[in-house]
Amino acid sequence: MAFEVHKREAGPVVVIEVAGRLTLTDGQSKLRDLIHVLTGYGSKKFVLNLARVEIIDSYGIGELARSYSVIRQTGAAVKLASVSRRVLEVLAISRLDTIFEIYSSESAALESFEQRAS
Repeated sequence: MAFEVHKREAGPVVVIEVAGRLTLTDGQSKLRDLIHVLTGYGSKKFVLNLARVEIIDSYGIGELARSYSVIRQTGAAVKLASVSRRVLEVLAISRLDTIFEIYSSESAALESFEQRAS
């Protein structure tokens, strides 16, 4: 599957669905580019839905880390959702699981934003 990034809005939260292989050979800077655009327009809440990410390598880890950095520099927040066991293992090895809030489902990640607003 080719690397794809799609966005949609769930109220005030931008959900970014990532699909395919987030690797050096397949991944591009599509994710980071989209996040630059969205933060430039003032978006402040993001959920990265990784349910359809087949595999991630060190390049993909770098893309996630750079995306996190761009989001946090603008005062925005980002959460990961629906992370497969395989991708979660890579996140744990790279210690990105310590900086991202990770939720088992997109709905749980969206609810966490609502709970903070209350």
